[in-house]
Amino acid sequence: MWPNSLLMPETTKNALSKASRYTVTAALPYTNGPIHIGHLAGVYVPADIYVRYLRLTGQDVVFVGGSDEHGVAISMKAKKEGVTPKDIIDKYHGIIKKSFVDFGITFDNYSRTSAPIHHQTASDFFKKLYDQGDFIEETTAQLYDDEAKQFLADRFVIGTCPKCGYDEAYGDQCENCGSSLNATDLINPKSTITGGIPTLKETKHWFLPLNRYEDFLRKWILEGHKSDWKPNVYGQCKSWIDGGLEPRAVTRDLDWGIPVPVKGGEGKVLYVWFDAPIGYISSTKEWAEKNDKDWEPYWKSEDTKLVHFIGKDNIVFHCIIFPAILKAHGDYILPDNVPANEFLNLEGNKLSTSKNWAVWLHEYLEEFPDMQDVLRYTLTANAPETKDNDFTWKDFQARNNNELVAIFGNFINRVVVLTQKYYEGIVPEPSNFSEVDLATLQELRKFPQTISDSLERYRFREAGQELMNLARLGNKYLADEEPWKVIKQDEDRVKTIMFVALQIATGLAILSEPFLPFTSNKLKNILNSTLTEDEVSTWQDVPTKEALLPSNHKIGPSELLFRKIEDEEIQAQLNKLEATKKANENENKVVMPQKDTINFDDFTKIDMRVGTILEAEKMPKTKKLMVLKVDTGIDTRTIVSGIAESFEPEDIVGKKVTVLVNLAPRALRGVESEGMILMTENTDGKLVFLNPDEENVGNGEGIN
Repeated sequence: MWPNSLLMPETTKNALSKASRYTVTAALPYTNGPIHIGHLAGVYVPADIYVRYLRLTGQDVVFVGGSDEHGVAISMKAKKEGVTPKDIIDKYHGIIKKSFVDFGITFDNYSRTSAPIHHQTASDFFKKLYDQGDFIEETTAQLYDDEAKQFLADRFVIGTCPKCGYDEAYGDQCENCGSSLNATDLINPKSTITGGIPTLKETKHWFLPLNRYEDFLRKWILEGHKSDWKPNVYGQCKSWIDGGLEPRAVTRDLDWGIPVPVKGGEGKVLYVWFDAPIGYISSTKEWAEKNDKDWEPYWKSEDTKLVHFIGKDNIVFHCIIFPAILKAHGDYILPDNVPANEFLNLEGNKLSTSKNWAVWLHEYLEEFPDMQDVLRYTLTANAPETKDNDFTWKDFQARNNNELVAIFGNFINRVVVLTQKYYEGIVPEPSNFSEVDLATLQELRKFPQTISDSLERYRFREAGQELMNLARLGNKYLADEEPWKVIKQDEDRVKTIMFVALQIATGLAILSEPFLPFTSNKLKNILNSTLTEDEVSTWQDVPTKEALLPSNHKIGPSELLFRKIEDEEIQAQLNKLEATKKANENENKVVMPQKDTINFDDFTKIDMRVGTILEAEKMPKTKKLMVLKVDTGIDTRTIVSGIAESFEPEDIVGKKVTVLVNLAPRALRGVESEGMILMTENTDGKLVFLNPDEENVGNGEGIN
């Protein structure tokens, strides 16, 4: 029997606050391409961990998301590929949705903003605010592409950011500093459609006057959430509010999106950042219809806790613009928290869809099948919670081999193997508990509260490491108690040791589910394969139940939870990225333009000969220059060449080269150079000699 002294009070078994229900949203991804590890790390893994935790602790929660299918990026992709926007959204909505399922992101409803229920919900929102007089109507000068004959909204225009000077900022946002922009803010703007310089043309739009909500936002955010919102979120909001809020357009001159549903809105659509966040509401409505539920309490009851999971580039929209829209409407609750993450880089460089600098989720599973949890764990352990972080394949390998395999997997494997070996898989009946046993069980009982405390503060890295600390506790306990040695002297003692170890293993099976759902399920199948549903332990049971895995229960055979990742697999990924880098460099490489035309007589004056390098040494106090002695066939001369960063002197002695011999002598650092070695760059950007055929050409032979 588990000692009663270890049972924790009922009041401590759940660290959750007083909300009656939870509405959790995850940012709507643009359907202009598949999703990559940056999306998982920044938004979807932390959101899923939080939601799984809420469900495990018995909370009423709905987790909604969907595809954002009205962004300008969709239209740009369609134009580039010569297809319709619908072709694009249908293709990538399916790919994205499958990736979420494959990686265990457990949305209660994953919708799309092209759905009729969303069009209706967004249109109703606009009409209510319009009828209430919450918009202002203005005719303003907007950027216009005369060649394409259309206005340039958002990402159809690119230019220099007025705040940080980045010269590839978009018309809605600078991806370098994260500032939200208007297209007319850009310095030296140009059209991304034709490359032309846009003109200004007047057009009518509706604006949400954010300045009207400045006092409300200041009190709600700067006074109400100073202590509980993450510093990066609070700081960006404070900067915006302190800088003074201005009216923000909620309509655009585009032909793809939700039509403006009022008179005078012909040919215009709702701005994507007006319609997209409303997608959370329409997705909840869709979920409610499918499950015969009432959606309204999840968005209108003060007893509901609304949490938005986003990346830092969406902070302004979710913390200032969307709350102002909800406030204007008047019927909706405001977010309790917006735990936005920073950006994840890849091998030291910014993730980029356009440059293919990413680890795509669908490709990852082709190369690491059934290893979703390894990626989830690595991204959680290295999550960009407070600053931009870097994903590296070496760290991915180390997290798997040194932590998941060597700590978590090793402990479970030893427990199951020993239980099968000593007791044919039957959980033994413990005898007397030692002080070490009691202390270890007491530590196990603390972990749900410890992990809950971290998750309630949105510290997912910390929570994940606490889970690994439970596995470390198990390993240390087995290593210290050494049942494989004690079995020879005291069989009853080993029964207690193995009983305690199996309780820790069961605790890991339960508490790992938010972080490692596939592993948790696998481990539960090993430990609980014959338990009835009523006997299965839950999160709340870990600190209160007498035995998480009862005596006389039979567990299943041993099965490895994780496999080691070999160096060759990691090198293959690094080679793949290197090939991508080279392809990008070649694509962006500027080819030297043709020089001025010369006539044949000019050409005949050039005297190029085959020569052999006899001596070579680096010129002192320079990085690039090397002094060469070259046999040109007509003489031996000194040539100073800028090749010292590409070659070592000993590697080029004896090398045949092409020499321009009738170039006028020139003094370089006090050494007179009497010619020039002909070189070029290869596709890797390295200098290479323009070599003659070494076997058939002698020194002094002319090159015609």
